[in-house]
Amino acid sequence: MANYELHLCHLYGNLLNTYGDNGNLLMLQYVAKKMGITLTTEIVSIHQKFKADDFDLIFFGGGQDFEQVIVAEDLPTKKEELTRYIENDGVMLAICGGYQLLGHYYIGAHGEQIKGIGALDHYTLSQENNRFIGDTEIYNEEFDETYYGFENHNGMTFLGKGEKPLGKVIQGKGNNGQDQTEGVIYKNVFGSYFHGPILARNEILAKRLILTALKKKYPNEQFE
Repeated sequence: MANYELHLCHLYGNLLNTYGDNGNLLMLQYVAKKMGITLTTEIVSIHQKFKADDFDLIFFGGGQDFEQVIVAEDLPTKKEELTRYIENDGVMLAICGGYQLLGHYYIGAHGEQIKGIGALDHYTLSQENNRFIGDTEIYNEEFDETYYGFENHNGMTFLGKGEKPLGKVIQGKGNNGQDQTEGVIYKNVFGSYFHGPILARNEILAKRLILTALKKKYPNEQFE
């Protein structure tokens, strides 16, 4: 493979880093290296500008309630560019809190409504005295791929217009414990509640993210 390069934005990477989900970045680096691709990473955090044209991939993780509120207050300053990135088929992996904040809102620990940026048409309610915790397995019929992970979330997310689930729940609770959906796919955005981290247990998904970003950046090249 020729000398291809991808630049990844770790959105709020200094704040949203619970559950070991930074391992997703390590997995992307590992897969990229195996494919002979140079993958560079840059953290874009609060009070910093996000420019859609600067990046080929985004990782948007989750954090504790306090950090997520800080992020929710800053995120609107990046809404226009993030929405432009998404609508222009930019590749993104959003986990847990990051997944929730791309939608309209989620309900916080004290029952307060915390606004997202509405770039995707989902919303998240909360459960009273309950969490979805445990091993989980889903199947994506379009890709004919099975993904394995671990969920630990209070939120109940309901998908909206233009959104498809990342997969159908085989084991576990998924987005809301009701409709057998887990995660989301919208254009080239992949969202999920899977920890583990998700890419460490599902190298096939890491490769899919890398290949999707490559095909977008180098449209005249052939990748497999």
